[in-house]
Amino acid sequence: MRTRPLKVALLGCGVVGSEVARIMTTHADDLTARIGAPVELAGVAVRRPSKVREGIDPSLITTDATALLKRGDIDVAIEVIGGIEPARTLITTAFEQGISVVSANKALLAQDGAALHAAAEQAGLDLYYEAAVAGAIPLVRPMRESLAGDKINRVMGIVNGTTNFILDKMDSTGAGYQEALDEATALGYAEADPTADVEGYDAAAKAAILAGIAFHTRVRLDDVYREGMTEVSAADFASAKRMGCTIKLLAILERAADGESVTARVHPAMIPLTHPLASVREAYNAVFVEAEAAGRLMFYGPGAGGSPTASAVLGDLVAVCRNKLAEATGPGESAYTQLPVSPMGDVVTRYHISLDVADKPGVLAQVATTFAEHGVSIDTVRQQGKDGEASLVVVTHRAPDAALSGTVEALRKLDTVRGVASIMRVEGE
Repeated sequence: MRTRPLKVALLGCGVVGSEVARIMTTHADDLTARIGAPVELAGVAVRRPSKVREGIDPSLITTDATALLKRGDIDVAIEVIGGIEPARTLITTAFEQGISVVSANKALLAQDGAALHAAAEQAGLDLYYEAAVAGAIPLVRPMRESLAGDKINRVMGIVNGTTNFILDKMDSTGAGYQEALDEATALGYAEADPTADVEGYDAAAKAAILAGIAFHTRVRLDDVYREGMTEVSAADFASAKRMGCTIKLLAILERAADGESVTARVHPAMIPLTHPLASVREAYNAVFVEAEAAGRLMFYGPGAGGSPTASAVLGDLVAVCRNKLAEATGPGESAYTQLPVSPMGDVVTRYHISLDVADKPGVLAQVATTFAEHGVSIDTVRQQGKDGEASLVVVTHRAPDAALSGTVEALRKLDTVRGVASIMRVEGE
C-alpha cells in the first residue's frame, strides 16, 4: 500500500462540504483501505473564515481557493460551492494544475458540462459528479458505466425532494400549495427562496445532465422544457384521485421512436397510482430508466441533504483516487450521437383539461368539435352542472403537444367556455 497520502482540497464548506470533511476524518482508516493509500484533507476554501466549523482543523481554512489549488501538492479537488462562478474558474484551474475534480454542481454541469469535460480530457484527468443529480442515489455511474453497453430509450423521475414533499403533503392531507410549502420550509426541506425548486430549475439542470448521459448527446439547460408546480391546486389532486392518479413534478427524457432526436422536459403530471413513481413519498427521489436489454430499472433514495449528498461525493472521491493510483481515468463525456433536442411542441403527450362552461345544450358538442378540428382525440369526458354553470373535464389520447396547446387556445375563444380551470399532462400509463 502506498504510504504518501493523496491530498484533497475541499472547495466550499457548507452543509455538504462540512459533512464531507467529517466523513473523511471519521472514516479515514476505511477510506485508506478501500483506496489503497491514505487520503488527507489538505485545505478547505471558504468565504467566511471566522465561522466555527466543528471538527475541522482551523489551520486548514483559507479564503484563497486559487492559491490552495496552485500549491503543487493537491491530487483531487472537491467542489461543493455551487453556482456558476467562481466554481467554473476554480474547476478549470484545478485541471490546469493536474488535479482531478469531484463536483456536486448541477447548475454548472448543465450549463457548461461540455467545456468542463473537454478540459478534463485534454488534461488527462477525471471529472466525477454523482452528487449533482440525485443525492445519495447511485445513478450517474450506473447509467454511464453499468448501462454503457445498452441503449436507454427513456428516463422518467422525481429528482427534487422539496417539490415531492410539497406535492405528497397536498395529496395525503388535502393541503393547499402554500400550506404545504410552509411546512416544507419549517422542516428545512425548502429554502427561504424556493424558486429554484418549485419552478423546476433544479430539476431541469439534473434533467440536462441525465439526458446527456442517457442518450450520448449534449443537452444543455436551455434545451430542457421547464414548467413549475406553483399552480397545482387541491382541485387538481381531487381530479387526479378520480382518475386513479396522483401528481408529481417529473423530469422526462425520451429518445424519439425513429432514434433521430431526443426530448427533455420538466413539468407536473398526473401518473397512475399503479406506477412505481406514484408511491415515492416525502422528500425522496426516484428515477425510472427504460433500456432495451436491461428493461425497466428504478433507482430510489434520499435525493438531498448533507449526509446523502456527501455519501455520493465520497463515492466519487474513492473512484477518482483509485484512478490516480492506477494512473488511469474513468469514463468521460460520451456525445458521439450528436442528436438534436426536439422542442416541446413535438412531444407526444396526453392532457387532462378542466373547463368551466355554460350549462346548456350543445356545449359538449362544440368542445368536441374543437378538439377534432385540431386533430386531438378525446379519451374520456366528465360533466357536472349546477345553476347554469358546469365543469367539463376532458382527458385526451396522446397527441403532439403543439396540437394540444392549440386546442386549449381555441377553447378559450368559445363563447360557451367561461374559463380553463386547469391543464395538466398525464404520464406513465
